[in-house]
Order: sequence, then structure tokens, then C-alpha cells
Amino acid sequence: MVIKMSRPLHRGAPAIRVTSSSNDLLDSQVKEQTEKEEFDRNQSSHRSRHRLTMLLLKSSLVVIVILALTGSFWWTLSISTSSRGHIFHSSRRLQEQLVSDLWDIGELSFGTSRMKEIEFCPGELENYIPCFNVSENLDSGFSDGNEYDRVCRQGSRQNCLVLPPMNYKIPLRWPTGRDIIWVANVKITGQEVFTSGSLTKRMMMLEEEQISFRSASLMFDGVEDYSHQIAEMIGLRNESNFIQAGIRTILDIGCGYGSFGAHLFSEQILTICIANYESSGSQVQLTLERGLPAMIGSFSSKQLPYPSLSFDLLHCARCGIDWDKKDGTFLIEVDRVLRPGGYFVWTSPLINVQSSLRNKEKQKRWNFVRDFAENLCWELMSQQDETVVWKKTSKKTCYNSRKSGSGPSICSKVQDVEFPYYRPLQNCIGGMHSRRWVPIEERATWPSRSNLNRSELALYGLHLDELNEDTANYRIIVRNYWSLLSPLIFSDHPKRPGDEDPSPPYNMLRNVLDMNARYGGLNAALLEARKSVWVMNVVPTTGPKYLPLILDRGYFGVLHDWCEAFPTYPRTYDMVHAEGLLSLESSQHWRCTMVDIFTEIDRMLRPEGWIIIRDTALLIDSARVLTRRLKWEARVIEIESNNDERLLICQKPFFKRQPS
Repeated sequence: MVIKMSRPLHRGAPAIRVTSSSNDLLDSQVKEQTEKEEFDRNQSSHRSRHRLTMLLLKSSLVVIVILALTGSFWWTLSISTSSRGHIFHSSRRLQEQLVSDLWDIGELSFGTSRMKEIEFCPGELENYIPCFNVSENLDSGFSDGNEYDRVCRQGSRQNCLVLPPMNYKIPLRWPTGRDIIWVANVKITGQEVFTSGSLTKRMMMLEEEQISFRSASLMFDGVEDYSHQIAEMIGLRNESNFIQAGIRTILDIGCGYGSFGAHLFSEQILTICIANYESSGSQVQLTLERGLPAMIGSFSSKQLPYPSLSFDLLHCARCGIDWDKKDGTFLIEVDRVLRPGGYFVWTSPLINVQSSLRNKEKQKRWNFVRDFAENLCWELMSQQDETVVWKKTSKKTCYNSRKSGSGPSICSKVQDVEFPYYRPLQNCIGGMHSRRWVPIEERATWPSRSNLNRSELALYGLHLDELNEDTANYRIIVRNYWSLLSPLIFSDHPKRPGDEDPSPPYNMLRNVLDMNARYGGLNAALLEARKSVWVMNVVPTTGPKYLPLILDRGYFGVLHDWCEAFPTYPRTYDMVHAEGLLSLESSQHWRCTMVDIFTEIDRMLRPEGWIIIRDTALLIDSARVLTRRLKWEARVIEIESNNDERLLICQKPFFKRQPS
């Protein structure tokens, strides 16, 4: 892919490329019309007749263009099959140019009403997440924790731009930003820090403007010892052997503030934090602020938006979930997303033997969880102090050997849905019908896991050549993206107070969101290029279902409908990438508008963050006009190797809130 930029993107300047041919034509028409009017005024004083004539001329122009488009379409259909392929390209380009010219003429005709900028949201919406409205849920009858559930009601979205908090500061670059964050950037107080029950939540020091996660503190040594303890309970020497044991991806439930995952990151373990929506003191918000993977997820009533058999280990350290409630349905959901041979690690005071013996209620609850885990065919590996480790069976025959009526049944094919999107929790064991039932010890270890073999790809109907071609293309794409962004970022921000310039091309970005991930090619190329990033791979519900492939490659991903809000807090990503997403949505007859999608991107993006959109020339030209309303600084870039596609690179400005 060869790309060229007509002009550099300068901060503070409206860098949008305008089509010149349509403007010249319009100027010529306006000039001729003006001369005609002057001549007519000399001949007659009936000005009303001239206004009517002008209106008829404008209407005729629109009718002519519509007839031209219609005629071109029927002419294309009527030509012979042998010549259609040669003519289609030129015909399509002509139609795209006509539509683009019409768009520009329409903008001029409607004046400022069409080009009105989208307004900023009120100050109280600085942490606004659509679909999470506790008061509305309570009014609708939700209770017992379900009021914090995700409920996407029609019309609940607000198309406004979310402003950052009053004293918001650009996060420190990775890896410094992992251990030090700005207090003003997150909604949490010192009292909430020190009264939280989680060990990882208390692993922090609150200073005047910063929250520091001190790697040399006793608290951090506690997490390091804790990780070492888990490894030993599994039967490993230490946590550095997780990879050799087949553990690459971990789902950390109620993660505190991500310190468990931050520690394991150096061991090439990918840990994603999920936690309930919180109106204040958010675990997910703070974890993402540190540059660690996280998203809002709940075990309360619905299945998580991940396929069955997705993770190697699930971890819950005082995560606040009562696993004995709802007849063990939460444990069934853990079993569904856990791979065969995977591990469930639970740390809770309920497990403490001495404490349980003194409290009959605790003992009853612990006995239920222990017995239910056995009926799920989990093997109790070890129990120490307040921590227990189970191993999910690798053999399907275990389920048939259970006593009749002991434990949940096996889901039918109708119930066992591979791609659940917030479906109600099931009371049957899922994943049994999946061809992906492969024990973690039989899978290739990381990083070899990312390169799936022929038999593994055959499960998804793919050939090895297709994946290799995708990987090769993204190598070039990532190289070109970095060559474009490097001079823009480093010329625009040579140095911030207290922040040394990173050596290009490292440490420019950390949190990356790929809105249409396909096979995870962008993720693979970024890792291969040794970029210090993690990628949230999103597979749209309306597109090809390759999410299991992404997860099997050792990456993280989630299923999502982009006509709904993504389950994350504002200002959580440094870069948003969307290749082919607009084409995908247009093929679905635009279930929501482009404004809806772009305002959601703006909500998720950090100030001074970047948007890269690759799509057809027609859609990019339409998106280019919309960026003005969002106040994005934008540039359209031609792709010389593909005249049918263009790049739209935008930057979100840093708008500081003014004191009221």
C-alpha cells in the first residue's frame, strides 16, 4: 500500500481537502446566471419572474443529475457481461464524483444549518456512558444489582461531545503511565481508595495530583507473592511458567485497578479486566487510564459478549460476586467462557477453613460452590488460605460419568450459541458442540499460537494463504500508519513538562481500539513491529464472525453492535481504527447514522487522540464533511495502490472546560 498526503496536518488548522472541480463549475454557473439576471433586469422590472426562473434552474440541475445517475445505473445493467467488468470501474468513479459534487452543492444550498457543529455535553456528563442509567433502570423495576446492568433503550444516546473534567491532563506515556496517573482524570476519591476491600485497589498511594502505583512498595510485593502462589497451586515453579502451561489470556473479574494484570504483563500474559458499571470510583476507568485492558462487564443477568471457550484462566480476588447465588448460574457462565483444561482462581474470605467452621452460613455457601464445581467436572487443584484453584476438565466423557441429576445438563445445539450478545444466562453447560473444544495444553504456546495452522483455520473456513496475505498486508499498513503519525505527533508535541521525548517509533500510543478487526491483523502487525500497545479487537455483530479466531490466536476481542454504545468510560483510547466499517454499516442500510458512530468514537477517544478510517472514496468523502461538525482536525489521504479506497486521518482536539 502506497499512500501520499497532499499537505501535512497542522494542529489548529481545519485540514480538510476540498474538491476543486465542483467549486469551479459552480462559480462559472453563478457568474453566467448573474450576467443573465443583469440583462433581464434591464429588459424588465418583474423581479418575481427572475426568482421563479432561478428556482426552476436549480430544480432542473437536481433532476438532471438524478436522471444521469439513474441512466448510468440502467446502462450498466444493460451492457453485456463480457464488457461490464471494464466499464464498471469508470462508471462507479463517475457516480462517486457526481454524488460528491451534489453533497458539496447541498452544503452550500443549506448554508450554516447543515454545517452546524455538534454541541458539547453538559458538565455532569463528563463520565457519561450510554446504556448505563441507574435511575432509569430503577424506574423500570430493576433491583438487586440489576440496576447497574447494560440496557440500551432506543433514543437513549445523546449526540453531543463529552468534555473532559476541569483539570484533565494528557496521560503520561507508557510505561510511566502504568504506575502514575493524574487524579483529575478519573472519578475517584482518596476515601474510596482506602476503604475498598480489594488488595489490588489498596496497592496505590494518593498524592496531591497523582495516584502512584509504587513497584517497590510492600503492597506490590504482595501481588508478586500472590501471583507466585497461584503458579505453585497450579503445579508450576512460578508465574513465568504460565506460558509453558498454555496460559496466555486471563479474564480478571472485578480486577480492582488492574495491578494483577499489570504484574503479569511482563510475562507476556494478556489480562483483561471486567467489572460492573460504577457511577464513581470505577475500576474499569482507572485500569484503562493506566494503559491496561479493561471493559465494563457483569455477571448479574446476561452472558458476556464472548464466544464459548475463550480464556485460559479466570481470576476473581474478592471480586464481589456471590458464586453460590442463582443456583450456580454464574459458575456455569465461567465454565462456558473457560477453555478445556483452563483454570478458575478464586480468592475470598469464604474459603478460609477456620473462618467457615466458626460460621455455619459461610460453611454452607462454601460447600455449595465446592460441590457445584465438582458437578461441572472441575478438578480441585489446591486450596491455600483464602485461595482455591480449580481446573476445568479436558475430557467430554466426564459429563456422561456424572450421577444422574447431579449438576446442570448439557446445552442443546439451539441453546449453545457460539456468538452470544448479552443473551440471558443459561443454566446448562455450553461449548460442548463447538469444534474448538481443544485443551489448552494441546494448543501451541505463545507466541506460536498467533500463527494458526491449516487444520485450525479450517474451522473458520479459511486457508493458510488468506491469513498469510492478511498478515503481510497489515505489516505494510502499520508501517505506513507509523510513518504518517510519527512526524505529526512529534512535531506537534515535542515535549510536555516533566515528560521526556520518547524515541520514535515507540511509546506513541498505548490503548488501541480496532472497530472492525476481522482476523486480528492489525493486532498481529503491531505486536510483530514491537509496538508497546494492546488492541481491543471488536467484531461487529453485523459482520463475519471471526471473534473465536482472534481469541484462539491469543489476542483479546469482543462482539459489539456499533449502533449501540461501547461498554467503556469516556477518554479511554489513544487511537481508534476502522477499516471497512462504514461499508459494512451502509450494506445494512444504515441502521444508525454516521453521526451516531462518530460521536461514539469521540466519546471513547482521549483528547489529542487519533482516528484512522479506511474505506471507499465515496464514504470517506462523506465522512470528511462530517468531521467539521465534530471539530476534528482531518486530512484525506490517497492510496495510490487502490484508487477505490482512501484514508481519513483525524485528531481530536483538546478542548478544556471553562470554569462556570
